[in-house]
Amino acid sequence: MAAKLYQELEKYVTDLEKKASSFPPQLLVVSAFAAGAIASIGVVKIHGRSFKRIQNSDWITPESFEKKRWIKGVVLSVGDADNFRLYHTPGIGWTWPLKFRHVPPTPKEYKNRTIHIRIAGADAPEAAHFGRVAQPFSEESLAWLSDRILGQIVYCQLIHRDQYARIVANVVTKRRFLPGSLFGESLALQMIKSGWATTYEQAGAEYGKWGKEEFLKAEIGAKALRLGMWKDGIQGETPAEYKRRHAQTENAPVSKRASAKSTTPSNSSRSFLNKIKFW
Repeated sequence: MAAKLYQELEKYVTDLEKKASSFPPQLLVVSAFAAGAIASIGVVKIHGRSFKRIQNSDWITPESFEKKRWIKGVVLSVGDADNFRLYHTPGIGWTWPLKFRHVPPTPKEYKNRTIHIRIAGADAPEAAHFGRVAQPFSEESLAWLSDRILGQIVYCQLIHRDQYARIVANVVTKRRFLPGSLFGESLALQMIKSGWATTYEQAGAEYGKWGKEEFLKAEIGAKALRLGMWKDGIQGETPAEYKRRHAQTENAPVSKRASAKSTTPSNSSRSFLNKIKFW
């Protein structure tokens, strides 16, 4: 059997050699060049897709948003309760036993080398910024998110760039199958189920494969169980209401703001009024 197989293989190779010898040398050279060019293009594309690092948010192309590309990375900082900084770690070489690439350990080293990610579908209590007072539970929500993802690998499906130049993305914390497949746990859903965020319903909202109904269902469940920010009840101001209130105040004409301030009694006026009250 082995001898027969060897004879057939030898005959096949001989036939190939005869056919190749019948081709003009110029055709063989052109064919070899074309095959090499195709292979080179393939290598470049694979490298760009699977191994080339996206340095920061500015490097993300419109094509990546159109294809809703998935990328992997390590969370290096959490700036607010619904956004974080991702260090893109494509391809191999980031972990043992094949570790030959490394994630920079200090903010100075990774400055301008991360992607600012806004978690799609979740709206967490607002921290103090732009002169605004922080919302209740903003610190607790931030602590929950930091404990969950800081220093961990997450997977992000790129959706679009928002008005603050952040990359809105569906974020999952587990990877089970190949890129582009529907997999993993939604980080936004985890936040909402735990009571540390509400469902984001403003313009441009995205919910991934889970859909808006799943998000709203998770929020209802967290409220019913008094979890997280709902522990004292559901009457508090939501993140959306908080932002709307401040936007209305900040966009109001100066005369109206001054009028609103003038109608609010000062401490000395209140003291005087209290004296009159008890005469």
